[in-house]
Order: sequence, then C-alpha cells, then structure tokens
Amino acid sequence: MEDSKSKDFINNHHDKFYLNYGFATRSLHAGEHVGQPETSAHTGAIYQSSTFVFKNSDEGAQLFAGEKSGYIYTRLGNPSVRLLEAKINALEGAELKKKNPDLRISTIAFSSGMAAISSTLMAILSNGDTLILADVVYGATEHLASNVLSKFGINTVEVDTSNISALEKVIKENPKAKAILFETPTNPSLVVSDIKKVSETVKAVNPNIRVIVDNTFATPYLQRPLELGADVVVHSTTKYICGHGTVVGGLMTTFHDEIKNAVYMMIKDVGGNPSPFDSWLVNLGLKTLPLRMEKHCSNAMELAKYLSDHSKVAKVHYPGLKNSPYFELASKQMKHFGGMISIELKGGFEAGKKLMDNIEIFTLAVSLGCVDSLIQHPASMTHACVPKEKRLKAGLTDGLVRISVGLEDLEDLITALDKGLSIV
Repeated sequence: MEDSKSKDFINNHHDKFYLNYGFATRSLHAGEHVGQPETSAHTGAIYQSSTFVFKNSDEGAQLFAGEKSGYIYTRLGNPSVRLLEAKINALEGAELKKKNPDLRISTIAFSSGMAAISSTLMAILSNGDTLILADVVYGATEHLASNVLSKFGINTVEVDTSNISALEKVIKENPKAKAILFETPTNPSLVVSDIKKVSETVKAVNPNIRVIVDNTFATPYLQRPLELGADVVVHSTTKYICGHGTVVGGLMTTFHDEIKNAVYMMIKDVGGNPSPFDSWLVNLGLKTLPLRMEKHCSNAMELAKYLSDHSKVAKVHYPGLKNSPYFELASKQMKHFGGMISIELKGGFEAGKKLMDNIEIFTLAVSLGCVDSLIQHPASMTHACVPKEKRLKAGLTDGLVRISVGLEDLEDLITALDKGLSIV
C-alpha cells in the first residue's frame, strides 16, 4: 500500500523552498512536478492511468508494504493528484510551517466537496459520537448528517456558530461530541463566524473535539482557518479554487497525522478519489486564484454598494458593507470580503422569479465561484423542496436572490442588474 506519509508537505523539499515566498508565487510554483518523474515539460503532466507498473515482484512487495514510496493504483495515489495536494499544502499551511518547521501539513484530494466532507466526518466520528453542526450549512452537508450519519449511530446537534455563548452551551451539553463543522461565510446568508473564538471556545470546554471549517466561499487566498485554530479545512474545488466551472472536486487539509491517516484509509476503502484530469484542471485554476479573487471581490463590493441603494432591494447581505453586523469581524479575519452577495427583493417570491427570467449577462445556474457571474433564486430553485419555516430560519426568504459575482466589466454587471430590476 502506498505510504500515506508520502503525501506529506514536510517530505517535499521542493515545497519547503516556497515557504519564503508570497501567496501568488506559491500558487504558481509550489508543488509543480512533485511526485512526477523529472522531464523537460513546463506544465505538470496528466497521468491518466488507473494502475502503475512494477519493475519486479520485489518492488511490488515493497510498495504494498509501505517500505518504498511510489504508485500502485490511482485510487491510492496518482502523480497528477499529488501535485495538486502539494500545492494546497503550500497555500494552506505555509504560515504554520514558518512558525513550526516540524509541523506536517497534509492534503488529500477528492472527487467532490461532499466526498471530502463525508470522508473527513466518517474518519473522525464513530457510533455513539455526536457531531455539532452549524445551523446553516450546505444542503447536502445537512442531509449527510441527518440521512446518512444517523444510520450509523452518529447524533447531530445544530448551533449558530456566530453566537459564542450558544456554542459554549451546546458543547457543555454534548460531552460525546467529537467534531464541529461550520462554514464561514455561510451560504447564502453570508453570516460570518469567528474561527479563532469558535476554536478557542471548543478547545476550552472539550479539547477532544476536532474543529472543521468549510472554507469554500473564502478560499485560502482570503482566509486560512488552520492559522486561526481550526484542526481541519475542507473545500469544494468545484467553486473558486478551480474557477472555471469545469470540475467537481474537493479537498481536506490538516496538520494532525492521525486525522490524515484516518481520512486516507477512507479514500482507500470507500473511494471518492479525484481523476488525474480533474486534478490537472484544478491545478491550472489555482495558478490564477489570487488574480481572480481580487476581481471577484472588487466587483462584488461595488455591486453590493449599488444594490444597497436600489429601490427594489429590501436588504443586501455582504460582509464588506459597513452596515453589515459582520463587517468588523470579516475585516479582521479575511483578506477581502468575497465574491458572493445575497439580496432580498421587496416583491418576494414572484419578484425573484421575474428577475431570473429577465436578467442578462448573469448566467441562471446553481453553483458559484465561476469566472462568469451566476445568479439563482433559492425559494423557486435549490430550496423549493425545503419547508418554508426551515428556509426562513436559515435566512432564505421568498425574495432572496444569490449572486456569484464574476469577472465581467463592472459597468456591464450594473447595467444588467438595473435593467432586470426595472422589470421586477
């Protein structure tokens, strides 16, 4: 079996070299060709192979015994996948390793964000354990907890992680809790939780609880939860990290060897590994992540300001607005405020549908984080099957519209919204 330690950041001298460089430089250079044969190719190769050839039976035996680093079968490891994992190690863990050079940062890539989340939770939790889950999370994450993990005797308790006193109370009431999972900013209400305070509160009451942060909305460019006290960070690479709407994928990064080893066993035994081609595409996307995020954020900020003064808009959810209750925290915790905006239209459900049917430039589609702007109306689309009472509790009003702001010219986006809203 491939030695899971061979995935580790600390064992790649090439990556340690990039610890002294900035984020953009690391996003371009870190991890390149790690775990791949030396060639003159400028771009890392796509090893689109299900299995790998042994030189002889002794080498095969050494690989299966973990006595030699190498490749056996793509579910267990692949050179194209390892390149991606090494780059994420450098982006998520460089600052931690500067403070503690002996710290081992480990990333495992998956076929989807949900594969990353489910494998991580199943690796940490067992029958009889409790998962503390934020009260607003991605729908599939909630379904995983209530419909799948519950079958295996794992209890779930929800809490508003932006309310530290409520969080502390829930932790004290659930001594069997082994993990807490939350997003920040949340989808789609853009609530921001204090990662540092949440981590400190959890550890003060129960140091055995693992803090897991879904960092999909922010990406490591805007926010790095491991530096703020989290134990694990997960991403859907489908979104900003790839950035071009071409891949479904996920990532899990941690500095705990026991978590990494347990998660590696999950991907080995359950599956969920990414394809080499998808990993190659994600790696290409990472190279432009800093540039893209700067434009996503600057466009989103200006659109949020424009929409906050619009007569058809009742409320704008964006942590970058100074009247947002999360402005101060987001200013401290994030580099910028992100590329996601949610607005509440005064006309409610019908207004939301009408905007969807009359908007130009914005692509009417779910998902987010693409180079082009996407727009959707949760009440009539993604959350239409959710009971209204539950929707409202999560901040999903009938007139809520979610916008993933892209890289188009700002003037064109404003014009398109102005025309669409004039019809509402």
